[in-house]
Amino acid sequence: MIFKKITFILLGLLLPWFLQAQKKPAQRFYHLLIGTYTNGTSKGIYTYKFDAVTGKTTFEHVAEGVKNPSYLTVSADNRFVYAVNESHNPQGDSVSAFKFDAHSGKLTHLNKLATYGNDPCYVSIDKKSKNLFVANYSSGSLTAYALKADGSLGDTLQTIRYAGGSVDTSRQKTAHVHAVVLSPDEKYLMADDLGTDKVYKYAYQPNSKTPLTPAAQPATAVTPGSGPRHLVFSADARHAYLTQEMSALVTVFNYAKGSLDPVQTIPMEEADFKGRNGAADLHLSPDGKFLYATNRGEANDIIVYKVNPTTGKLSFVERKSSLGNGPRNFAIDPTGNFLMVANQNTDDIYTYKINKTTGKLTSAGAKLQLSHPVYLKFVAAK
Repeated sequence: MIFKKITFILLGLLLPWFLQAQKKPAQRFYHLLIGTYTNGTSKGIYTYKFDAVTGKTTFEHVAEGVKNPSYLTVSADNRFVYAVNESHNPQGDSVSAFKFDAHSGKLTHLNKLATYGNDPCYVSIDKKSKNLFVANYSSGSLTAYALKADGSLGDTLQTIRYAGGSVDTSRQKTAHVHAVVLSPDEKYLMADDLGTDKVYKYAYQPNSKTPLTPAAQPATAVTPGSGPRHLVFSADARHAYLTQEMSALVTVFNYAKGSLDPVQTIPMEEADFKGRNGAADLHLSPDGKFLYATNRGEANDIIVYKVNPTTGKLSFVERKSSLGNGPRNFAIDPTGNFLMVANQNTDDIYTYKINKTTGKLTSAGAKLQLSHPVYLKFVAAK
């Protein structure tokens, strides 16, 4: 009996240690993909090795000859990368496909197709690499493509064009689609239209020749003149968050089965701020406890909000300078240790250490100089 008791005690003491030892160590190294505008000295899409412990970056590769790869997306298996080519071509722009080597960070061009629109600014892919979606800003349209097994772009499946505008005649005379975002369960796709102040919603059927059909609630309107830009979902798919570029607002939605119901709208700047706004990107921390958003214009800052785990509502934490001008895009590394922000107008990328308890940011002292950086994406390195 005594022997059994001792055995149970020892097992109780050793079990936590054994379970800890069986845990897979956290990924340390990632590739950082950087999309740029190439009207300066940038040559295309850049890849840097990123150390998630130190926050340091090391140059790896540049895919040259890619015109204005201003937004990228990566397949779920990390084998392929897709980039819009925002070339301001009156005849229409394009989207490019690349094979990605997760060992070296090298990109190999596969093919390129027309987007059947002007100034593509956003691209997204489903988890099974079945279809790809592109938002065309200036022409107010979205295009869906089939993808081939080798990662290349296949048939153009569908192009949806929007009409109408909103109250700001200087920027909203016509539709301007700024993002195309799949819901976490990939049963729906959202199209944010800055020009009409609406988020359009579609049921998504990946195997259909026309994969997008209007949802039961086909559109959700936001405050006139606000300009919807980027949208993200919470990991549990109960909430969604939207930046509104022109008014510098973040709206919180309850989400269910393609329905977006607003529950909170919170300003990005203080009430007495009189400068120009340009709300841009937003992301949740990997643990979902904090939301980060950037504002350009004359603000040039990163705003931190705490997320209520029950309601999804936001409360202000802090406002931090982006240390540059035009923080168009940013990324949080998958470990949640660091945030990197791309300042388009000052040609620099800054790194911040994230306090995982408070959500607050501290400059890590790291600066990466690169012409017109406008998109950042972390991909696990092999």
